[in-house]
Amino acid sequence: MYLLGLMILILASCNPQQENAQKSEYPSDGSVLPFPEPPSASVAGKTLADSKHQWRKAENHLPADAPNIVIFMTDDAGFGNPSTFGGPINTPTMTRLAESGISYNAFHTTAMCSPTRASLLTGRNHHRVGAGQIAELASDWDGYVGLIPKSTATFSQVLSYYGYNTAAFGKWHNTPVTDITKLGPFDRYPTGLGFDYFYGFLAGETSQYEPALFENNNPVQAPHDPKYHLTEDMTEKAIEWLRTTNTINPGKPFFIYFTPGAVHGPHHIFKEWADKYDGKFDEGWEALRSMTFEKQKEMGWIPEDAVLNPLAKGMQKWDDIPQSQREFQIRLMEIYAGFLEHTDVQYGKIVDELEQQGLLENTLIIYINSDNGPSAEGMNGTISELLAQNAMPSTVDEQIEVLNKVYGGIEVLGGPKLENMYHHGWTYTGSTPFQGTKLVAAHLGGTRTPMVISWPKKIRHDGKVRSQFHHVNDIAATIYEILDIDPPAVVDGFEQQPLDGVSMTYTFDQPEAKSNKKTQYFEILGSRGIYHEDWFAGTFGPRAPWSTDIEGVINWEPENEVWELYNLEEDYSQSKDLATQNPEKLAELKSLFDKEATDNLVYPIGASMYTVFFHPEELPSSTLTEWSFYEGQDRIPEAMAPKFASGRSSLALIDAEIGENAEGVLFALGGISSGFTVYMDKGFLKAEYNAMTMNRYKITSQSALPVGKVNIEVETRYDSKERMAPATITLRLNGEQVGQGRIDRSVPAAHTASETFDVGVDLGSPVSLDYYDRAPFRFNGKINKIDIKYLN
Repeated sequence: MYLLGLMILILASCNPQQENAQKSEYPSDGSVLPFPEPPSASVAGKTLADSKHQWRKAENHLPADAPNIVIFMTDDAGFGNPSTFGGPINTPTMTRLAESGISYNAFHTTAMCSPTRASLLTGRNHHRVGAGQIAELASDWDGYVGLIPKSTATFSQVLSYYGYNTAAFGKWHNTPVTDITKLGPFDRYPTGLGFDYFYGFLAGETSQYEPALFENNNPVQAPHDPKYHLTEDMTEKAIEWLRTTNTINPGKPFFIYFTPGAVHGPHHIFKEWADKYDGKFDEGWEALRSMTFEKQKEMGWIPEDAVLNPLAKGMQKWDDIPQSQREFQIRLMEIYAGFLEHTDVQYGKIVDELEQQGLLENTLIIYINSDNGPSAEGMNGTISELLAQNAMPSTVDEQIEVLNKVYGGIEVLGGPKLENMYHHGWTYTGSTPFQGTKLVAAHLGGTRTPMVISWPKKIRHDGKVRSQFHHVNDIAATIYEILDIDPPAVVDGFEQQPLDGVSMTYTFDQPEAKSNKKTQYFEILGSRGIYHEDWFAGTFGPRAPWSTDIEGVINWEPENEVWELYNLEEDYSQSKDLATQNPEKLAELKSLFDKEATDNLVYPIGASMYTVFFHPEELPSSTLTEWSFYEGQDRIPEAMAPKFASGRSSLALIDAEIGENAEGVLFALGGISSGFTVYMDKGFLKAEYNAMTMNRYKITSQSALPVGKVNIEVETRYDSKERMAPATITLRLNGEQVGQGRIDRSVPAAHTASETFDVGVDLGSPVSLDYYDRAPFRFNGKINKIDIKYLN
């Protein structure tokens, strides 16, 4: 018993010590310190029971007062949105932090979500880390491959090795879509890139009510509950994690990366939050843009001589909106506003928790208003945001008709049954006073975002706006300097590339210092620009994000594009194009862009559009043409599953056993906004093809299926391989046809951004409204096997 007790003590105490030593002994040069020699079996002739051993202690490589670090970053919010800086949307947490810290009005992103996140976390330019495009649309050029290389470690990895507890909550969007299965690999999940804990989603967007959630590397299912909201759930998880780390490791510094999917589409928020803005936007977007601009000046947030840019060419004016559509358009903006305020309030709960635990004083909080400019991807206002991304034409009147007839009218907007987004006119109010939106890298409306830094112990609030030109790739360098860390030369055996960012710490107590950031290039989807010592040159690119017209992409000649030139020191809002007045400066900056683009793997220009516009058959996805599925298999990403989309005819063979009044899903792909489902209901075999919310094509067997073992065939046969090609769906039982129906208009590409393929159940949001209240509508029989193969 004595020996058994001794072994238990050794096992219980040695392993944690060794793990802690391995994790924290990581010096700034990237090498690993050797462990001391282990003790021998006896000490000076004494037994282990008689000896007193001095436990090894890990060397601390952090400053004694190393701060806790929290990063908040909202998704798709606009420079002109927050009330903190003159906007119409209440942001109490941002205001609270700004009043205790310092604020920046010339901070920049990449103009796109996933690239910004990769750049922020690595401290490098986004193409250098393979993120010139979102991972779902990656192509096989180094700058666009969608894989963060091992030679550009995230600062979360480095902080973890230096002794920080680390956790990420929210949207990740930097994992290759082909890795998002239960098989992994997991090295580019958050937990593979420096975070001890992750709770959120891996895709570019998800439903706020029925998200495709992960906890660490494991898929988890959110409740099918009308009171659930993802941003609130993540906030609760963050507070729970914060309490746990402070209980178990009090005094150990931590890093929280809290970056929700809000306010990216779909715009999902409870009615009471949207109702707070009732009547505030009735005058339309031009009037709101003007009011915001005046307020920004009044508050001293922008220079007195700043100019308000007009609506972009081709944008719809408020006066051109028919009276019959205005209630719809206003409500979409009210929902967006409520969604943004709700998000800011969730940040406030975390700040409150820090204060209650006595941690706020020495916590460095970096609040980045957005990962890019506001999104115009809702085009003219929509109840189904991916309609435009699939280039499926529809009018606003058609969408309002579907909203009223199928879903219950305007009160349903913002709820779980629709994936609505606001009109591009409201987007432009969020860009005030700049030109451009998300996806425009040539204009500041796509790249410039307010930022607040609060650190009560070390940063004094002085009420002065910081106007130094900086970029998200500077955050890592700033944190390293605060912690006196030299960026490691080697991480996990991989030699590291130098950082592209520069530290911003000089701005903490020098509000009017000249910027240390001399040069920064930008490029997204062919829209590109270059900043150098207060000058900016750029060219808009082949398409406007607020238009479905891709003629410019098809006929694009990058070498013949017209470039613009701006002196940002004299023209804060980028309103006066000086290209014809100063061709020498323009030529200098274009040459500098070429140098930066070459160094950062940007070329070939347009590689980000290769798969999405020219070769969709090369999109990252499964190479299979036949699959065998079994009951219990679920959460298979759409990219790795059979594509029930235009032109891909298929045959599904279902070997099942059913009882009386059989019900439940046999298999389903997608969710409430779009997808394909085959299910049983009261013994009848049914299929529904949900074409982006606008059309729901339903097929039902002529009679109930017999009890017992059945062989079901579901054939989807397209008329052609053309986009949106019609198709015939045929249902067969034991070789005999039992039902047939037509799809008039099919979905060309992806049904959803994060919904999955599930066998025997419909996880996430349900494809069909007919079983919405019974979701996830698990099959009550037995599925032996489902074979699916393409027929062409």
